[in-house]
Amino acid sequence: MDRIRLVGGNQLNGEIAISGAKNAALPLMISSLLTDEPLVLHNVPRLADVKQLERILENHGVDIAVHGRRRGEDEGVGQRMTFHAADIVDTTAPYDLVSKMRASFWVIGPLLARCHEARVSLPGGCAIGTRPVDLFLFGLQALGAEIDIDEGYVVARAPKGGLVGATVAFSKVSVGATHTILMAATLAKGKTVIENAAQEPEITNVAECLVAMGAKISGIGTRTLTIEGVERLHGATVEVIPDRIETGTFAMAAAMTGGDVLLKGARPEHLQAALDILARTGTELIAEADGLRVRRNGKGIQAVDVETDPFPGFPTDLQAQFMALMTMSNGTSQIRETIFENRYMHVAELVRFGADISVNGQVATITGKPQLKGAQVMATDLRASVSLVIAGLAAKGETVVNRIYHLDRGFERLEDKLSRCGAEIERLAG
Repeated sequence: MDRIRLVGGNQLNGEIAISGAKNAALPLMISSLLTDEPLVLHNVPRLADVKQLERILENHGVDIAVHGRRRGEDEGVGQRMTFHAADIVDTTAPYDLVSKMRASFWVIGPLLARCHEARVSLPGGCAIGTRPVDLFLFGLQALGAEIDIDEGYVVARAPKGGLVGATVAFSKVSVGATHTILMAATLAKGKTVIENAAQEPEITNVAECLVAMGAKISGIGTRTLTIEGVERLHGATVEVIPDRIETGTFAMAAAMTGGDVLLKGARPEHLQAALDILARTGTELIAEADGLRVRRNGKGIQAVDVETDPFPGFPTDLQAQFMALMTMSNGTSQIRETIFENRYMHVAELVRFGADISVNGQVATITGKPQLKGAQVMATDLRASVSLVIAGLAAKGETVVNRIYHLDRGFERLEDKLSRCGAEIERLAG
């Protein structure tokens, strides 16, 4: 397996182009199953998860084209891709494909809406908690679907004539369940109301894509989504929003190392809670016309407490990165993880740098140290992996991060982007 080697101590200075959001690109790709006309997506990131979902969609009969760069186009811009599901030839999403990535389970919504049946393997992916699919199935049953579990597969059938609109009141906020029911409801008969819907910018990106495809959706960006079902959707051209998690990650890397970095294309309004916390650490954040500038002088990193929460709160996907930052703060901080019950697997690896971290249930207590030391560490999941890179950028000496296939699932050209800003970092082939 490939590894990343880095030598810490260099400030980051320069520009980093923010890629398209993985968490928006995947459901946007899946929404192509809802129409027999082409869906064109701009700014699709080049990630392992995107390639995996391509294989799943191709298995259903989707034709996929990747278009070349246009003259004068910035090399930091993502791919332009066309997805054309003229004919869905298979409504089964097999275990060997779905088990590698949780988001692929979301195909169940469009397949059920358009084909009135779906057989989808129970999902796999990162081991950061159980993340059950109960809410997905609850929502689909509310729309009239019959659900059975058969040898590890969810077998879903719509009533004769297709899904029927209903009120779906989620007991807790779920991004995946909101995406799935939102997509399914666009072709259901009548009105669907999703209560306690997720409000993440990625949900808005997908909802606006569906509207561009002919869906009738109101309440976009709020906790209540109302969908008036239509008979069919058509093609559209949509741009994937910039990745707010990548934005926050590089902002924390700049705060960790010091320096001055412009995050090109970043949209601060998509992660304001995280930026507010970061500002309290002593980091200077300046919104500019073409992105977000992040600067930290030599005054050190101030300790700040944080609690993860659904949007618009502090994202759980930035918790590990913020913990890495706090390992070199001037004081003691606490992080409370409220979204996933098993998302502190990176703690043991950060301790290998010499970090002082203790965990009691949902709360991690971090006592900052003036210096970390480079170490051999192992990536445990997608977001935790990059926290080890952040720690290694500031640690004294050499760090090697193993099992970086996790990184490739969610971060595009990470080592290239950091090295252009002065980091001593390289990929070592396995």
